[in-house]
Amino acid sequence: MGTLSLAVNTGEHYDVIVIGGGPSGSMAAIAAGRQGARVLLCEQYAFLGGSLTAMGVGPMMSFHNRANQQVVRGLPEELIERLVERNASPGHTLDSTGYCSTVTPFDSEGLKIELETMAREAGVRILYHTMLADVILAEDSIESVVVCNKAGLTRYQADVFVDASGDADLAARSGVPFQYGRAGDDATQPMTMNLKVANVDMARLRQYVNDHPEEFPHGTPEMVNRSARVSLGGYVNAWRAAQARGEISVPREFVLFFETHVPGVIIVNTSRIQGLRATEPFELSQAEAIGRQQCVEIFQFLRRYCPGFENCVRMDTSSQVGVRESRHVTGLYTLTAQDLMDERRFEDVIALGGYPIDIHSPTEGITNTTHLRPDIAYGIPMRCLLMEKPANLIVAGRAISATHDAAAAFRVTPISMAIGQAAGTLAAVASQARVKPNRLSYDQVRPVLLRSGAYLDHVRF
Repeated sequence: MGTLSLAVNTGEHYDVIVIGGGPSGSMAAIAAGRQGARVLLCEQYAFLGGSLTAMGVGPMMSFHNRANQQVVRGLPEELIERLVERNASPGHTLDSTGYCSTVTPFDSEGLKIELETMAREAGVRILYHTMLADVILAEDSIESVVVCNKAGLTRYQADVFVDASGDADLAARSGVPFQYGRAGDDATQPMTMNLKVANVDMARLRQYVNDHPEEFPHGTPEMVNRSARVSLGGYVNAWRAAQARGEISVPREFVLFFETHVPGVIIVNTSRIQGLRATEPFELSQAEAIGRQQCVEIFQFLRRYCPGFENCVRMDTSSQVGVRESRHVTGLYTLTAQDLMDERRFEDVIALGGYPIDIHSPTEGITNTTHLRPDIAYGIPMRCLLMEKPANLIVAGRAISATHDAAAAFRVTPISMAIGQAAGTLAAVASQARVKPNRLSYDQVRPVLLRSGAYLDHVRF
């Protein structure tokens, strides 16, 4: 009979440890490294980018509000500029769905490489194939984390920890209270398995939109004709007919798709998996299988009924099902939808956003959108990233302290990246000042963010 070995190796001490190398975690690690911190970035996959690479999300939306004013800058904008220079993105383009003013297509392989390059330049040490296993607390702080990879279990210490796991895994294991999904029933926005297809006849597709505008509630011929890359929600009548015939089981109103950096290659963001928890292992596993089956239905539908897609070929489904929502930590301040709609003036703003409140229904086949004032620039306060305890924990990305409705606005990647830049900056400043992040003065963080190009002059342009 074998024995269970739980030997734990001892790793090095770092100034900052970031758990999760998605859009927010990558920006956090790069920002902290650029401020001179010694940073360890732990990522479960073999590449950075998270939702944009492992989950197949694209394009990024949006760096701008509906008035086409850019509200996300700093490190996220630098990333786009670098991708454009390397012919891995056309930059910010017209959103032909009309939902936002711009979207930002990109090449996912180019994005992986550019994030690694930026991290390497910042002196960040990356551990791939590495997952959080445990956390060790000491008084009111995190003393160390235990991670699992090819070396087995290894314990790493740090001054400051950044939870960029997306699901607040580190925070939850540290005893931080949280709300799962929306208050009342804990329901979350559905998960989605994105599908990528190639060989789409874009000329035929554009012509069909011009000839049948009634089929496309999200997109107009005028916008499609002007856009460098097509974004659309449509084929409504064919979709409803296929649902009525039992060919489509996806609880969604239409097909939503976005042309990537490569013309004729399209991400289909249409799958919808409701009622399963992304933090429950068996339910997450079930969601993966459901998502793949839904993508079979969607692909067959596209080839049979959608002009322009007749000869499309499947490239892939994503490495992991896309997760819009899970845990929302309870921090020093909980951001509300009313805060965003009122464009509340926070004295400790660390990032801005202009994306609407976009809620894919947890239970129905609809999407509920609250469009905000076109020239909105709502603020994210630093307090939403910080906890009462652990005092040295910072949360980044979609899991920060906010309600279900508020998170539906800032969960998108550009805003999450801006939050990540702030989290990494805060972590580095706190480490260097030998102060716990939740006791650090905002006045010590704001100048550093501004010098790094972050845009914080919220409310009016």
